[in-house]
Amino acid sequence: MDKKLLEILVCPVCKGSLVYRAAEKELMCRACRLAYPIRDDIPVMLEDEARQLSSDEARG
Repeated sequence: MDKKLLEILVCPVCKGSLVYRAAEKELMCRACRLAYPIRDDIPVMLEDEARQLSSDEARG
């Protein structure tokens, strides 16, 4: 992922900050407990495409 892109991306739901999880290929919003997938190095920032995080994942 491009570091400059990561600096400007926010959660589309709450506008909060995102955590880049390279191993999982996703961007995580702890506030909303959502993880947005990254496909072919392109973040898919659609709420319908996000997966719900467990409480442990959101805290971690």
